[in-house]
Amino acid sequence: MKHKGFTPGDVADLSTSMQALQTWLVIVGPTAVGKSGVSEGLAQAFQTDIIVADSKQIYTRLEIGTGKPSSKARARVRRHLIDFVPPDAFFSAGAYQKKASALIAEMEKSGRQVLIEGGTGLYLKAILKGLWEGPPADWSLRRALSTREQVEGAGTLHRLLAEVDPRSSERIHYRDLPKIIRALEVYHLTGLPLSQVHSAHRAAEMPASRALVIGLRREREDLYRRIEARVDEMIEAGLIEEVAALLAAGLSPDLPSMRSLGYRQILPYLSNACSKAEAISVLKRESRRFAKRQLTWFRADPAVQWIDLNKEETAEETAVRVLKLIMRLKKTKSVL
Repeated sequence: MKHKGFTPGDVADLSTSMQALQTWLVIVGPTAVGKSGVSEGLAQAFQTDIIVADSKQIYTRLEIGTGKPSSKARARVRRHLIDFVPPDAFFSAGAYQKKASALIAEMEKSGRQVLIEGGTGLYLKAILKGLWEGPPADWSLRRALSTREQVEGAGTLHRLLAEVDPRSSERIHYRDLPKIIRALEVYHLTGLPLSQVHSAHRAAEMPASRALVIGLRREREDLYRRIEARVDEMIEAGLIEEVAALLAAGLSPDLPSMRSLGYRQILPYLSNACSKAEAISVLKRESRRFAKRQLTWFRADPAVQWIDLNKEETAEETAVRVLKLIMRLKKTKSVL
């Protein structure tokens, strides 16, 4: 990446300073904000790879709905931790943490700048602060709970969670079945509310890494416009056909991969429960809501350094703004 006012020497100096202090560069933000393009520009500047923290992009065969970088983009810069989990397999944030930690250690040993990009808050938390291990998954219990929700109606498990763990029920959205089921699973296996064990974990939480976390955000109207345009592009690229092919291959609609954003909203159309227009409208609405939840998560972290993006600026221009921010922080010694 070339830009007036920045030389390869400038970037090398920044990278040397960050690596000397074992400072990781982390780019966060909501869906469709432009993280992938900006991270690619930074990776090219630092001559490094990208570790992706995205709970949908981990799955193989899920391409369009997950918004994975194109094959050309992957050829330009190597991305790690995408495309490695079969869509019918279960994968946890704890498993992600172990793989990411091994990659980070390898990058630091080889002298490469650690660059992390993602919008899945839990995965990023797993990397930066660690996670409470908790009991292993009890798949028979999970299936029983999922069946109960289907038989007794939507909201059943959330009401049950409110009885045994009110604090978790307030924090977890009533539609977020994976998290609700995990909270109930922990309660059944340990006898303790998840909120209680999380409080105990936070009290003994590992110190945060020396991470420079930079958040990208846009004005709401601009972000929502980009989200809706992305959904239209996904439909044009064949998202509906992709979901249909996955179902035809034998994947259950109840799998976590198939319940993720971009896939769950297409299922009713394929089962003739709604029109194509309705499915697209719901996907756009749920994508906007998802972006709002992501921003809420990241705004709760006072360590995030925010950059407000302009409508017309390119990913390369934003990457340069990130480099300038890092240089400014280095001069003031506020981070580096």
